Amino acid sequence: MVHTRTWTVQITIDEREDERRTRAVAVLRTEARPQVRGEGTARRAPRDREIPEIGDELAAARALADLAYQLLDVTAADIEEVTHRPVRLPG
Repeated sequence: MVHTRTWTVQITIDEREDERRTRAVAVLRTEARPQVRGEGTARRAPRDREIPEIGDELAAARALADLAYQLLDVTAADIEEVTHRPVRLPG
């Protein structure tokens, strides 16, 4: 039997122009567990042109990468709970 699940990732991006910083938060929501959250930032050097989309993309990519590592940690903890042995899941 095939089981299909839908997981939702919501990315929220905020830009602080005065700090030349963009921050993104990626939140994974599933029916099976509490949410998992990743964060990422991008900073614009003073000499760089202001192109908000680039900061958004970089901050979001870093938030998703952090989310992936957080999910690996959650998975390792779940496996350890079942096997009662330490687990290392390389990223």
